[in-house]
Amino acid sequence: MTTNRIGGAITDVAGIEVGHYEVPGRPTGCTVILARDGAVAGVDVRGAAPGTRETELLAPVNLVEQVHAVLLAGGSAFGLDAAGGVVRWLEERGIGHPTGPARVPIVPAAILFDLHLGDASIRPDATAGYRACEAASARPPAQGNAGAGAGATVGKFFGFERAMKGGIGTASVRVAGVTVGAIVAVNAVGDVVDPSGGRVLAGARGEGGGAPTGTTRAWLRGELPARMQAGLATTIGVVATDATLTKAQAQKVAQMAHDGLARSIDPVHTMYDGDTVFALATGHANRAGDATLIGTLAAVVTAAAVLAGVSAARAVTLPGGARIPCANDFRA
Repeated sequence: MTTNRIGGAITDVAGIEVGHYEVPGRPTGCTVILARDGAVAGVDVRGAAPGTRETELLAPVNLVEQVHAVLLAGGSAFGLDAAGGVVRWLEERGIGHPTGPARVPIVPAAILFDLHLGDASIRPDATAGYRACEAASARPPAQGNAGAGAGATVGKFFGFERAMKGGIGTASVRVAGVTVGAIVAVNAVGDVVDPSGGRVLAGARGEGGGAPTGTTRAWLRGELPARMQAGLATTIGVVATDATLTKAQAQKVAQMAHDGLARSIDPVHTMYDGDTVFALATGHANRAGDATLIGTLAAVVTAAAVLAGVSAARAVTLPGGARIPCANDFRA
């Protein structure tokens, strides 16, 4: 029996395009996931410190059925400004929800906290969102230090000096005539672990700055951080399929996609993360989707995207000389 290959990118889903933009001056940026023809959408927020826009309209009981893009951005709450640029880009092309006097682009968004990397006054704005749209295509997007992953870090429970570089990753799989893909900006306060064996790929390092040791393992030994500070993290992402889903089914798929985060990030969904996953269904395959199947595949590609994001990440050196290492620095 042949196992379907997990790899590729979310842009393998027909109707999905991705564009990145990195803001000059420090590691930060944004990523837009475009669905020009519209996509039925759902969302699930699991982290306790989220920063989002237009998530309430995705509830199955609410009116609007489709969105036209999702924005993922660095810059904490300031980064939500970038969604305005996405709206403007879509409006210029006549894309949006018809309201009579105008077509209103529907652009939900989520942000992550990366303000500790360099000058915190530099963050994604409307111009950044617009430029991400200009860069969007159906080609496989860059991974690692790109877009919303430019300033992402992981393993921060013991302080930023023991953290490692996170990043943005993507993956896809095709089963039973439908494609499911994911793109995830990995900025967890916890560690990224390989689900196949539990090895810490990127996370909190030892006191001497050595290889990542694992936050949960340290806690089980009784090694606890002196203090914990909220607002230093958040993993955000989008899963998409070319199957047809209802809004209720899309919401369930978004919920199940979080299982992929739980397999690959430890700990996850903490008080210090705003972990948020959106689900999009373009319907381009002209096949009715089964929420259980699509959700299961969404969890698989979400976990794969997390691993891809940190595997592609590169070390960064901050003003003052502090270096944040990456997974490749400790690869045997």
